Amino acid sequence: MRLLIIDDDVELCALMQEFLQREGFTVDCAHEGHDGLEQAQKGGHDLIILDVMLPGLDGFEILKRLRVSSRVPVLMLTARGEDVDRIVGLELGADDYLPKPFNPRELSARVKAILRRTEATVNRGRVEVNGVVLDPGRREVTCDGKPVEVTTLEFDILEQLMRNAGRVVSRDGLMESLYNRKATPFDRSIDMHVSHLRRKLEGSRPVIKTIRGVGYQFCKTPEDVPVA
Repeated sequence: MRLLIIDDDVELCALMQEFLQREGFTVDCAHEGHDGLEQAQKGGHDLIILDVMLPGLDGFEILKRLRVSSRVPVLMLTARGEDVDRIVGLELGADDYLPKPFNPRELSARVKAILRRTEATVNRGRVEVNGVVLDPGRREVTCDGKPVEVTTLEFDILEQLMRNAGRVVSRDGLMESLYNRKATPFDRSIDMHVSHLRRKLEGSRPVIKTIRGVGYQFCKTPEDVPVA
């Protein structure tokens, strides 16, 4: 597996590179925004670790431009306590975030969890529910025959909901299976991704219910009415 780290902290970059290489990864580094974007757009990386604060081009702009043509998983590094950074990153299509400072073992665990999600979809069969078709092999989604652009994590959330259509999928369960960690009262990342999915999928009918205090349910038929 080949990773790309885009971070202007040369010393931290070297430490991350050394640790991840010991974990079996091949790791490239970029310390400036434009260079990082250029390397990312060339492809060939299985995951990108992207810092928010960068010279030349910040992490948000890199992610925004990258998502025009690539679905490569992105783990964003944010300053501790900067909730706005996390929210913006997730809205732009980041797969997860990790606040600084962090333990290298947690970094490795987050990277491996994201890669497991990505790899696990390859051999699973397509799913079709309520006009929505999800193809894990191609990682493509269509709604009423029209292609829908989704991020890597949105795809994984949608797959879990569709494979359990008609049943309630708990928010805590989604957090543990997708992020490999327990939900906290203040972590709204799952809710944000579900909100994005709703906007992308729901035209004349609802497809995802919110079961307040519990989780979400994918509607099996157009007759299913969302819970208020």
